[in-house]
Amino acid sequence: MGRQKSAGAGTSANDDSSRRTEILQTAATLIASSGLRTSLQEIADAAGILPGSLYHHFDSKEAILVELVRRYHADLERLGDMADERLDELGSRPVSDAIVDLGSAIARCAVEHRAALQMSFYEAPSANPDLVKLLKHPPTDAQRAMLQTLRAARWSGYIRAEIDLPTLADRICQSMMHVGLDVIRNKAAADQTATVLSRIMLEGLASGPHTDVQLDSSPAFVAAEDAIATWAAEQPAKDDKGAHIRAVARAEFGSKGYEVTTVRDIASAAGMGTGTVYRLIGSKDQLLASIMASFGAKAGGGFAAVLRADATPIEKLDALSWVNINALNQFPDEWKIQLAWMRHSPPDTPNPGLAFTTRLRQLKSMLSEGTKSGEIRVDAPSMEMLSRCVMDLLWIPENIVRAQGTRAALILARDTLVRGAAERSPNS
Repeated sequence: MGRQKSAGAGTSANDDSSRRTEILQTAATLIASSGLRTSLQEIADAAGILPGSLYHHFDSKEAILVELVRRYHADLERLGDMADERLDELGSRPVSDAIVDLGSAIARCAVEHRAALQMSFYEAPSANPDLVKLLKHPPTDAQRAMLQTLRAARWSGYIRAEIDLPTLADRICQSMMHVGLDVIRNKAAADQTATVLSRIMLEGLASGPHTDVQLDSSPAFVAAEDAIATWAAEQPAKDDKGAHIRAVARAEFGSKGYEVTTVRDIASAAGMGTGTVYRLIGSKDQLLASIMASFGAKAGGGFAAVLRADATPIEKLDALSWVNINALNQFPDEWKIQLAWMRHSPPDTPNPGLAFTTRLRQLKSMLSEGTKSGEIRVDAPSMEMLSRCVMDLLWIPENIVRAQGTRAALILARDTLVRGAAERSPNS
């Protein structure tokens, strides 16, 4: 009898574990498609259970979020350990393969844990100390493994001596994380997308050499500089309540994410009543549109000015990186809003800044032109995939821009988009 009870208890524990896993998988799918506004009721409905049964496994939505992030971080830690083992067993394989393999593993992890990945894009407000700690202190194992792999590549003579390896490791790892975003990967396999991103950053798009002096003086770069110079901050009147609300909302959207920020949150932060905010601004969608309109006009104007320049495709790509670096530097909240908005394929309305589909089409045309002329060398399954990868790489990670400044960020962009971080063969 005792053994029968024990077996029954074990079966019950297994059932609980299976149901718990099922709930987590359901929650991850919903959050990946609908964002953090997904409710416990929606998760319970999708899992085919009553909310009361869900509470048997998780006492709150934040408890689910904590578990999703923990599983994501655990996989990143395992990934780093496995990369170290593979590096020890590299043998006669090219070290460039080790970089691509690790990048692909990070990309697969990002795709598998898309919900947790999205939560890492902005600091969502939470009363749960475990969630706050997890989001603020992600594991560094994968980046450490990438740095060790790059050091082995430097030792073998593959990576150029002037490249800062910790920064390059950070840049590569963050780009691989972005493969978890539908807007970058689209419908392609994670490994394919990661390989294209790796090859661009390591080998560069340009078929010929491009020095900083040459790129700094290109017509496209001059056009970018002129456009950026027009971005002087507009100072609203001190008694302009609408401008005050927009400024507060911009900060709230940037730090918490558009989806979870309410008009009540904005009104409280602005020191106003909710009714006053609605009367002055309108709906939350209207508020977002008014905030992003100025950003879209400035950043989009810089993009258009570069495209009009009498310059080569490579020079234009370089100048677009400079536009994006300065947009990120001068409008950090708008940049965060746009990043959170573009977790998955973005809707065209309301437009959170840059018109993504238009920019992607323009990039595709520019890359096609450069490929046909021989100026751009690339090995990608399709122009669509290449364009999405380049769209991602035109943005340098915010932490790098903040830590190193705009000029250093530009050099990094050139070394990971135009020239490539690897040593070129004498014939290149």
